[in-house]
Amino acid sequence: MKKTRRDKDPFDLVIFDCDGVLVDSEVISCAAHAETLTRHGYKITADQVFDRFLGRSMRQASLEVEAEMGRSLPDDFHAQVYAEIFRLFAVSLQATPHVDEALAAIALPVCVASSGPPEKISASLNRVGLWDRFAPHIFSAVQVRNGKPAPDLFLFAAAQMQAAPARCLVIEDSLAGIAAAVAAGMPVLGFYGGSHCRPGHGDRLRAAGAVAVFADMRQLPDLIARIGQKPGFVAGFSAL
Repeated sequence: MKKTRRDKDPFDLVIFDCDGVLVDSEVISCAAHAETLTRHGYKITADQVFDRFLGRSMRQASLEVEAEMGRSLPDDFHAQVYAEIFRLFAVSLQATPHVDEALAAIALPVCVASSGPPEKISASLNRVGLWDRFAPHIFSAVQVRNGKPAPDLFLFAAAQMQAAPARCLVIEDSLAGIAAAVAAGMPVLGFYGGSHCRPGHGDRLRAAGAVAVFADMRQLPDLIARIGQKPGFVAGFSAL
């Protein structure tokens, strides 16, 4: 695949979500989250976790659950969830198919901006061999006040990478992530090729504000090139 960098490329940075974009982890994470919540008296399925909390931080999800239950979850609840996630990651986590090939063809600067805590991001990317491709440009929702769908994390990542928001392109798989990118003033591509994505997920991502959607990482370099060829795209964020 040819590198996509061009002298007049409208983007200075590509910001990747981690779970469900770089690693095919959402089925694992949703199942672990649902099992731990149910064990503590809040009955919920993995599908319901997907619908309600995909792309959002554990902190936000827990606050919502606690408000509904009228009581606090255990102090070590997050540690319990992540212990189960890490156990499953160690035996079953895989990189998103063809993501290495796509990254190799993108000459633009890249970074990661994930709702997960640093230890989860590290476990994910190290497990599939992608940590060195991004480090040290890896940012977590714990570094900002408000997680996705607020724009804080993407704006923080752009500032750390010294890129103007309008010249950043975000790659996301969740509705919360799409909303966060739109709120940050960044064009966003919606990825719906993860094993967690249901029929129609791509349409939902587009309806939420993605300028284009794709299901195969091999499509990403060409999508970036096509966006760059559209006159005035960055100013208008029009759909492809």
